Amino acid sequence: MNWLLVIAGAMVGAPLRYLTDRAVQSRHDTVFPWGTFTVNVVGCLVLGVLTGAVTAGTASSEIQLLLGTGLCGALTTYSTLSYETLRLAEEGARFFAAANAVAGIVAGLGAAFTGAAVAQAMWA
Repeated sequence: MNWLLVIAGAMVGAPLRYLTDRAVQSRHDTVFPWGTFTVNVVGCLVLGVLTGAVTAGTASSEIQLLLGTGLCGALTTYSTLSYETLRLAEEGARFFAAANAVAGIVAGLGAAFTGAAVAQAMWA
């Protein structure tokens, strides 16, 4: 039964990732992959809040499977971050490649920590 929760979350997360990526990227005339950056940071924030809620006992393991593993797992994409960084470097946009790698990881971790802190403030 748990796998159905993961599938249900992923069925929402995957198209949400694609649509958000396209919507964000279409608004920026730059080689920097703002769409992927956005979905990764938002997903990390949601996962941080969710983890804090589960730790505080206000969210169940089923919600964690649905939203954390399913939705956030399909929404965020480390592989695309890696691919886009490599593509930028190969195309000679080395500054953007370095900025994508560093900013993606730092912002993602920051969003996860912020989400967990917000959850702890709300439910602890």
